[in-house]
Amino acid sequence: MALIDDLKNAVELGNRPSAEALTRQALDAGRDPALLIRDALIPAMAVVGEKFKCGEYFVPELLVASRAMRACLDLIRPVLVPGTFQTIGRVVIGTVRGDLHDIGKNLVKIMLEGAGFEVIDLGVDVAPERFVEAVREHHPQIVGMSALLTTTMMSMPATIQALQAAALREQVKVIIGGAPITETFANEITADGYGADAYTAVALAKRFLSA
Repeated sequence: MALIDDLKNAVELGNRPSAEALTRQALDAGRDPALLIRDALIPAMAVVGEKFKCGEYFVPELLVASRAMRACLDLIRPVLVPGTFQTIGRVVIGTVRGDLHDIGKNLVKIMLEGAGFEVIDLGVDVAPERFVEAVREHHPQIVGMSALLTTTMMSMPATIQALQAAALREQVKVIIGGAPITETFANEITADGYGADAYTAVALAKRFLSA
């Protein structure tokens, strides 16, 4: 288990070169790719999330750990046998129409993947109709929307209304977040949850799946 522990520690510390080297070493040694995700990457990101929550880590530490984890996933996925690793849920995520900011959205995406979710990233400037199409196509349990600007945040209620009009609203939980977003606003537009940061968004997603 020393190799697994070393990989977990490298991801926690955001040491991307070491994490990549250890992942290659594990794969070359015949380690099960699914177990690398389950026993190293997911636990590492759980620790990172807890450190972020309690103020020991900040956004820069969260980003470098996330990038290390993502680099490992990029090595593991091509050799992962279909069906050997079951994701815990599926999330459609995007920055809403009119907004081109994606740093926060990308961080949430990486943290969700680190927690074992499959994430369908629609990118930025995503129209309500595109969210509806993605829900129809991918059948997620959760839809995540991000906005950085007060001028674009009203695309969030428009998207929820579009999901309602398409008779899809009851099929998904909606989580929203971003700099101008508040829990009060989330309640006003009938979103199911408000993620103040990436850790909170992931915790909410997990809670919705277990409800």
